[in-house]
Amino acid sequence: MRVRKVLCVDDSAAELDLIRKIVSSANLDVVSATNGKDAIRFAKSELPDLIFLDIIMQGMDGFAVMRELQKDPATKDIPVVFISSKSQKADQAWAKIQGAKGFVPKPVTEEAILEELKKF
Repeated sequence: MRVRKVLCVDDSAAELDLIRKIVSSANLDVVSATNGKDAIRFAKSELPDLIFLDIIMQGMDGFAVMRELQKDPATKDIPVVFISSKSQKADQAWAKIQGAKGFVPKPVTEEAILEELKKF
């Protein structure tokens, strides 16, 4: 699969801006959301090739977003890479159990984001 469009989701404006800039620098289209409900809405309307998804967000966390995406035939196969400050091995294992295809610990680096993009 070739990634052309990426949905970036984070409730921190600074983190979201950094992730967007890194993804844009790879010449990819970027769609962004600042909460779980918008993430689901944009995933369904934009059908991105990949989603970078924060875990800890107000209202609906990244794990809940992931479960909702997996229920919908239109979004269930979109690869999700979690981004989180919760980066212990247990957190990463739980992310995989939830269906994540990757994990980037915060603070994010350009190298980590680009490395995940190469996998797809």
